[in-house]
Amino acid sequence: MLVNKTLKTVLLLAIAVFFTHCATRKVTRVDPAEQIDLSGRWNDTDSKQVAEQMSRDVLSKPWLTRFEGKNERPPVVIIGIIVNRTSEHIEAETFVKDVEIEFINSGKVRVVSSDMFREKLTEEKERQQTNATPETQKKLAAELGADFMMMGTINSTTDQYKKQKVVNYKVNLELVNLETTEKVWIGDKEIKKYVKN
Repeated sequence: MLVNKTLKTVLLLAIAVFFTHCATRKVTRVDPAEQIDLSGRWNDTDSKQVAEQMSRDVLSKPWLTRFEGKNERPPVVIIGIIVNRTSEHIEAETFVKDVEIEFINSGKVRVVSSDMFREKLTEEKERQQTNATPETQKKLAAELGADFMMMGTINSTTDQYKKQKVVNYKVNLELVNLETTEKVWIGDKEIKKYVKN
């Protein structure tokens, strides 16, 4: 009987500690534009800043005016693979979307979907050939061909001593003419973070 009473007391204490611990956690909504850096790792702020700065740079270089002068239209760009070569898990697709947003919103280039999305679009167009009314069917083989492809890497180096570390992220991007394979722009952007525990 004493064992049962002791077991009940321990169980009640464990439950009380559990609920007390859960009750101390607080979640607050914040402005998505607010810069919050908890871990010192690559985050959404880094992705947006690098995408914005690199997009501004590529769109201000001579390749763009040369192309428009020769073709009398804005160039069509596809964002290819951005490879994460850091030791961290970085969702490169988020960075790709940030670059696409900057490109589209600039109005200076047209952007076409990547391979994965084009596959889904093609499947839908093929389905429409048999399931949609003739006046609403989308044509096959009517895609907008890209003139340029952007590719790149995200790298990092870490210098650490005891409870201090400096992480340097470097994003390298290249814009390549799809027809001639000429590199018309190369850019890089670095972000350095000092973390002290």
